[in-house]
Amino acid sequence: MRIVLGIESSCDETAAALVTSERTILAQRIASQDEVHRPYGGVVPEIAARAHAERLAPMIEATLADAGMTLDDVDAIAATAGPGLIGGVMVGLVTAKALAMAADKPLIAVNHLEGHALSPRLADAELEYPYLLLLVSGGHCQILLVEGVGEFRRLATTIDDALGEAFDKSAKVLGLGYPGGPALERLASQGDAKKVPLPRPLMGSAEPHFSFAGLKSAVLRAKQNMPLPVQGCVAGSVIPSAYTDADIAASFQQAAIDCLIDRTRKALKGVGHVNALVVAGGVAANTAIRGALESLAAEFDLPFIAPPLALCTDNAAMIAWAGIERFERGQSDPLDVSARPRWPLDPDAEAVRGAGVKA
Repeated sequence: MRIVLGIESSCDETAAALVTSERTILAQRIASQDEVHRPYGGVVPEIAARAHAERLAPMIEATLADAGMTLDDVDAIAATAGPGLIGGVMVGLVTAKALAMAADKPLIAVNHLEGHALSPRLADAELEYPYLLLLVSGGHCQILLVEGVGEFRRLATTIDDALGEAFDKSAKVLGLGYPGGPALERLASQGDAKKVPLPRPLMGSAEPHFSFAGLKSAVLRAKQNMPLPVQGCVAGSVIPSAYTDADIAASFQQAAIDCLIDRTRKALKGVGHVNALVVAGGVAANTAIRGALESLAAEFDLPFIAPPLALCTDNAAMIAWAGIERFERGQSDPLDVSARPRWPLDPDAEAVRGAGVKA
């Protein structure tokens, strides 16, 4: 049995975890930074990096104590090396390098996105490659064919905003505070999803990608009581737009779901054989999105697999598990490995128009 210490610090969650090759999480700790970032309505990179630097060492010590272990009991140390806010990534990676050098342990530099992509295999031992993955988070919205560890083929990405970003910014427009995604989901349960005629960008398009910038802007117009175009009517047709916040939230969430299902269905039709439809990333915690994807998987007679809610948002257990998957294949990294603000899972994927090239 292998035991790996995982470290995550790519954004605003400071986390450490001990995970075994038998899929047991021996101990894990996560420190949220929501309170320090809330006054700014979003993550401030410098504040996040300082918080990681202050919290990480005692958190690792506490995680080892929780499991009754020392570094001598660990087989390897895995840390997020990107992508993410570079200050926070550097804090975690430098800490992992110091521990690896001091304890003479292998270092594994993990792609944060691969941590999300492989996290369902930590929770489900029966999930085999290949599988189709919808990766939805605050910074990324991609559909990937996962063929193995380090073997990803990107089928779609966002040409502008990620869905998690659209959730958070729409929540901010509605005055729901930070973090906004969970609050918007709660408010949406009280509204009428058919009330506000919001757009479904790229839905039905031959282009495989996502776009959420226009949807986010339409939420702002609805909130400001500006006229919205009536879908299915001639150009220029408008209707009054005095909507409740709950109706706007519900309509936004349904529009986002419709886009996800349309794009994912397109990918499933063209990908060939896969063993499952899988969702991962912070937005995968949304229960309405999970339900819609489960129904889509049933259309294709596929299992639908989503990690437990605790493994959807940023955490160190998924980083440790990705480290185990790589370590068991004989992979590790030198101590001079660099932190990376951007790190695509499929570096050979064709560039797309718009900001999606960064994915």
